[in-house]
Amino acid sequence: MTKIADISHAIGVLSWDKETYLPVKSDRFRSQQIATLSAMSHGEFTSPEFGDIIQNALAVKRLKAAERRNLTITLDQYQKAKKFDEAFVIEQSMAISKAFQLWVQAKKTGDFGLYAPALDDLIRLKIKESKILNFGDHPYDALLDQYEPNSTVAQLDKLFVDVRDELLPLIEKIREAKKPSVKFMHKTYKKDKQWDFGIYLLRVMGYDFDMGRQDISSHPFTISFSPEDVRVTTRIDDNDLANMTWSCLHEGGHALYEQGLNPEEYGLPSGGAISLAIHESQSRLWENHVGRSRDFWQCNYPSLQSKFKKNLKNVSLKDFYKAINKVEPNLIRTEADELHYHLHVLIRYEIEKEILSGNCDAATARELWNKKYKDYLGLKVKNDTVGILQDVHWSHGSFGYFPTYSMGSFYAAQFYQQAQKDMPDLNEQIAISNNYPLLQWLRTKIHCHGRSFEAEELCKKLTGEPLNLKYFIQYVKEKYGDLYNIDL
Repeated sequence: MTKIADISHAIGVLSWDKETYLPVKSDRFRSQQIATLSAMSHGEFTSPEFGDIIQNALAVKRLKAAERRNLTITLDQYQKAKKFDEAFVIEQSMAISKAFQLWVQAKKTGDFGLYAPALDDLIRLKIKESKILNFGDHPYDALLDQYEPNSTVAQLDKLFVDVRDELLPLIEKIREAKKPSVKFMHKTYKKDKQWDFGIYLLRVMGYDFDMGRQDISSHPFTISFSPEDVRVTTRIDDNDLANMTWSCLHEGGHALYEQGLNPEEYGLPSGGAISLAIHESQSRLWENHVGRSRDFWQCNYPSLQSKFKKNLKNVSLKDFYKAINKVEPNLIRTEADELHYHLHVLIRYEIEKEILSGNCDAATARELWNKKYKDYLGLKVKNDTVGILQDVHWSHGSFGYFPTYSMGSFYAAQFYQQAQKDMPDLNEQIAISNNYPLLQWLRTKIHCHGRSFEAEELCKKLTGEPLNLKYFIQYVKEKYGDLYNIDL
């Protein structure tokens, strides 16, 4: 498993370089290199010899629970991976590399037509992948399971109905309330100063720069090559302070999780993250419960003001806090408020269901995207850059990822409430820039366990019950009722 992890993380290094520093004309051989290593990794993992090792180890009677858990997860992954031949692995790897490069070009130029044929190719391969895996009641189930094990369309359909029923009335009430001004957030903020403040925020959170670094990319992401080498990226807009600030907090949350995994379990399931929803719970917790809180900015706002004196000298902490929590529909998911955010996720979830059902090609996905933004958020999509081209995920072949953003937000609310119960002075500690107690709580309660538990099992162990939407609803009602001075 260590050998296979080494190959996989070597692919990761090449992929990280592709999204950060790769010269424009260097993609052809980089795609080939990644495809070759992907085939090597797949071949090692699916070899009959490795299958025998797993089965023989499982036959040992005196296995510890953690050992049996590692073997059971590995056997499940092995059996699924065996269904794919090397030719498919190489074809999909090459298609993803091509799609990503065309997505970058299309996003810069706003020309969806550049990217659409590559997206159609990936859609074809993802439908084929679902058929090869052949499990679940819906074709989408097989891909959902890759990011959030055991999640299904039936389960998520019910969750999103509850989300709509709870959030839409809240959004409607807030829409009638007086909105805070956010003009100062869109003045000119020099990129180098924004960059420095992003580094400052990561340090405040507890991110260890001796085991990581930050760079610039088209879409912010976190990538880990081991718990001792976890890297993040951000993007900077001269006229939008929020873009860089909350991408740093979001990706920093992901990175803290990866840096908190046990390095002695490298390569094993027990050395990896439980699921993408749990991963997103960490990023959404730091981004929102901490990063959009009054307490966090009580100690950090003076540093931001000193960095941008001209823009912020006459903006009070109270006005800043209201501005960063303004509730208003917008076109960009990563810049959405905590309520509308889940409508953005819902739109992507519904389109992916159509794609995997075989009812939707790239052109139809674009039409659906624009229609659903009008239906759900009342917004007309101005151009494809702020529309279907805004997310990198599909160009990575990541179909089934988006629902974990909402699930992660709901886990985050439940976990954060438990953290407040366990540490009654948590808010006071955050207000004096002491984030160490929260980080240590997350490390001991979540990070260190790796995949020793399923997501629901961990949630029950930590909070006494499975994932429950009510904690998120309670959180937003209290927070936004106070912010807008209305009864929610």
